[in-house]
Amino acid sequence: MSDWVEKLEPDDRESWNEFVEHFRRDALEKMTESAFVAQLVPDKDGFDVKFAVELGAAIMLDKPILAIVIPGAEMPLKLRLIADVVVEADLDTEEGRQAISRAIQKFVNQ
Repeated sequence: MSDWVEKLEPDDRESWNEFVEHFRRDALEKMTESAFVAQLVPDKDGFDVKFAVELGAAIMLDKPILAIVIPGAEMPLKLRLIADVVVEADLDTEEGRQAISRAIQKFVNQ
């Protein structure tokens, strides 16, 4: 399999390098220092590259994962298998925010 990064045009390569550097300086540093990673899971039909990169980093860092799923959204089975805790909650409601807060508290106190 060829390395697609090597085939990028100079401008695209520069953008890719900026993305990688930003991720390492910001998200990766925060994830490394955290006790666990909480992820808002996008619907299965929409592919979110940022989510995928962060999830992959959480897995590679062996971080406990709290997956937050919007009610009615379909969560990939493989993600359900690796998430330590899955909470279904609507962030736009007080009830949903409280459910997430309880899940985080329970998760931290394990």
